[in-house]
Amino acid sequence: MSQFLNNVREVMRKKHYSIHTENAYVDWAKRFILFHGKRHPREMGEAEISQFLTHLAVDRNVAAGTQNQALNALVFLYKQVLKKELGHFGDIERAKKPKNLPTVMSQAETARVLGLMTGRHAMMAKLLYGCGLRIKECVRLRVRDIDFERNQLVVRSGKGMKDRVTMLPEQLTPSLRSHLRQVGMIHDQDIEKGVGEV
Repeated sequence: MSQFLNNVREVMRKKHYSIHTENAYVDWAKRFILFHGKRHPREMGEAEISQFLTHLAVDRNVAAGTQNQALNALVFLYKQVLKKELGHFGDIERAKKPKNLPTVMSQAETARVLGLMTGRHAMMAKLLYGCGLRIKECVRLRVRDIDFERNQLVVRSGKGMKDRVTMLPEQLTPSLRSHLRQVGMIHDQDIEKGVGEV
């Protein structure tokens, strides 16, 4: 089974899927195989997929999004790895979508939370909120990706391995410039001390 799952990983990497999606899809493939007594997916098809998805909804009581992710992983497995077109799955017991609305903080509540934060984490949180960045995109942000003149950021290799441009709120500019100056000074001091030299 491990060799087959490695093949799944290889196909996903060739298609430039994120590491998170890769891990999730491989995990669903493994669960599917184990659920059916370690049978190879080539020996199975629509009926077994339907049984597995129904099991997730009825026995495991997973959320609708989780069941959809499992379905997407198995469709990828068959279409992209095994090169097998899938037909109708039959009647699948669908996971119930939550009826309650998600809790979203108001602007005032968000401002209070951000106001209590300091240092590097405050800067990161403000970038996440103000620029609509994902955590990984924020961590990967580089100085060259910041355009103060146009008040914008270039997000490189975001979701789907695509670059995109997003706005940089003007009120973030002074604190971001100050942060970059501090980091630049630390960098210069490290160079003087020979830190990082090979």
